[in-house]
Amino acid sequence: MDLGDLSEQFFRRGWVRLPADDGATAWVDAVRPVAEELINDPQHQADWLRCGGTWFAGVNILPNDTDAAIPDRGVPPLAGGATAFILQVLGFERIDWDPAQISVCYPGYPQPWDGETEAAFRFRRDRDAAHVDGLLRIMPERRRRVGEVHGFILGLPLSENPGEAAPLVVWEGSHELMRRAFRDRFAGIAPKDWEAEDITDTYVATRRLAFETCPRVPVTAAPGEAYIVHRLALHGVAPWTAPSGPARSIAYLRPNPFPGVPPEWWLGRP
Repeated sequence: MDLGDLSEQFFRRGWVRLPADDGATAWVDAVRPVAEELINDPQHQADWLRCGGTWFAGVNILPNDTDAAIPDRGVPPLAGGATAFILQVLGFERIDWDPAQISVCYPGYPQPWDGETEAAFRFRRDRDAAHVDGLLRIMPERRRRVGEVHGFILGLPLSENPGEAAPLVVWEGSHELMRRAFRDRFAGIAPKDWEAEDITDTYVATRRLAFETCPRVPVTAAPGEAYIVHRLALHGVAPWTAPSGPARSIAYLRPNPFPGVPPEWWLGRP
């Protein structure tokens, strides 16, 4: 694996796909039966099935530890190319993994969801529910503030992930649009005070600019492969366009930056 070439791709596009390796494959193979139990649990279905039963959100549902392991279920720590990339290219001193999300989409995604406004459904259907992670939405006004920011997004497919089966989509280059816009918005404001600022107008305008100027790229990968998305990249989930097919399942990990980093890390790091 050529980290130099992959690094250039990541920082230019805002995401990178990593080739399959033994570490990721071993983790995915061990996680798959645990994930299936969680997905089929009636209480979890009541909590996490959305969009007319076409999306199981499963946020932080996997009971892994900070090594991404589940020792009593035989799930090993996550190792391989993804961890090497994060440590060597993204400059993390260590990785304290969060409990993984298990995101599952089914044929027909998305369908109207109880409680979702008509405008919100259209945005999900027509704009992939595009968003930047770490921005807290304040209801009912739907204003945005900086919330719990992440270091990156790591996706590990648990099933085949064809481009017609509701793939992740990324607007390439949008991470630098967001960086510039938020730097301008926070100019003259101490980083410790960023969380108090309403950034809705800046975010919405920059998202619109990304729609107009950045390529929208579906991101697919096979089990054993992985992809990493930049923390500032605009991304979402495309509609399911295949006539049918098995569900597609992906484990997502979004750890926070390593302990002790100041708030300006979010905009200052590459």
